[in-house]
Amino acid sequence: MDFLTSLLMENATFVVGAFIVAVVLVPYLMSQKKKSKKVRVKISEAQKFGLYEPATIHPKVNKAICIGSGACITACPEQEILGKVNNQAEPIYASRCVGHGACARACPVGAIELVFGTEKRGVDLPQVFPNFESNVKRLFIAGELGGMGLIKNAILQGKEAVDYSFEDFRGAPYNRPADMVDLVVVGAGPAGMSAALQAKFLKMKFLLLDQEESFGGAILSYPRAKVVMTRPADVPMYGKIKVGTLSKEELVALWKNIVEKTGLEINTGEKALSIENTGEAFNVKTSNRNISTRYVLLTTGRRGTPRKLGVPGEQLPKVMYRLLEPEHHENQKILVVGGGDSAVEAAVAFSCQKGTNVSLSYRGPAFGRIKADNQKRLDNLVAGKKVALMMESNVKEIKTDSVTIEQKGNVREYPNDSVFVFAGGNLPNEFLRACGVSMDTHHGESRPR
Repeated sequence: MDFLTSLLMENATFVVGAFIVAVVLVPYLMSQKKKSKKVRVKISEAQKFGLYEPATIHPKVNKAICIGSGACITACPEQEILGKVNNQAEPIYASRCVGHGACARACPVGAIELVFGTEKRGVDLPQVFPNFESNVKRLFIAGELGGMGLIKNAILQGKEAVDYSFEDFRGAPYNRPADMVDLVVVGAGPAGMSAALQAKFLKMKFLLLDQEESFGGAILSYPRAKVVMTRPADVPMYGKIKVGTLSKEELVALWKNIVEKTGLEINTGEKALSIENTGEAFNVKTSNRNISTRYVLLTTGRRGTPRKLGVPGEQLPKVMYRLLEPEHHENQKILVVGGGDSAVEAAVAFSCQKGTNVSLSYRGPAFGRIKADNQKRLDNLVAGKKVALMMESNVKEIKTDSVTIEQKGNVREYPNDSVFVFAGGNLPNEFLRACGVSMDTHHGESRPR
């Protein structure tokens, strides 16, 4: 009897256990299956519209060690860069990654790293070693030009690059002529200003140059009220920037306050034309003068010269490549050209102005690298007929009072007052090569840091 009772109790325990497993595990597995299916649909959509293949930096998942915690998905400030398929992380809209790196930091098993390019699509980046020195001795590269463009990263890299140059400076002292400086920093964006402030703190003799008439880097080309994502950062000689998000206006005001508080001198409107290595020093030829310097730090970013459309009439004064004051274009017929965040944000900014008629032209079938919030804003404006969206279209000619556009084989002329082109920039690769800097093509590898 005891044996029979024991057997029944064991069977009952098994049945109860099986029931609990069925009640808990089966719904969980079904839920995961449905979620995987949804992610696969999104991946197919991304592949269809060319959004799956990343243009530059993006997360790479090591499936051999991924445990499917989902921490990477939760940590990413953007939306749908990553999803889960079969309980493992999988890139979705990889081309929209902007390199926050939050996914890699959040992964509990180190299954994610940020890489550049893919097997099919290589990305050219200057050869930079862990101390930010290029293959050219005493010529350093930091910030977006080296592949990392986030503000916090740029600020940190600018400072660290100067620290490394200062180590070399102290280890190999030289007799500096009166007309020579220790360091020339080219580019007054976050990386360049951070570098110059660190050089000032270290009492190095330096010059900070920028080809624009004002400082701030790429943010100057952003439309008004654009939200700039950034994590808290420490700025040399100023202190910690504690806020996590800033608008363009707030960030510009912050940099002005930093310059005023620290007394940083910036030589704006001075473009570096060439950098010649003379052995013991560099000769930096600018639009204003020749500068002799022991060290050079390039922090110019990757935008370079604005990429042009190459169509008749593009030289007309009404064609512009950056937007500063959208309110100056009230009651105009405006064409915005481009498929990135800058183009979408410009179209959104123009649509808020009185009496504007805004069209957005993009050559592709879908936008590849725009933030989810920008996509929503644009969708709402298109639905409300505030913006005319022209996908798979190309500008063929620009005239004084019109523009000719080809869309899916149909050519039509539209009345137009202003054209704004946001087609990216021609990367300064030729300038770098002329300086002697080697370029590496990355096919899915991380940068050594």
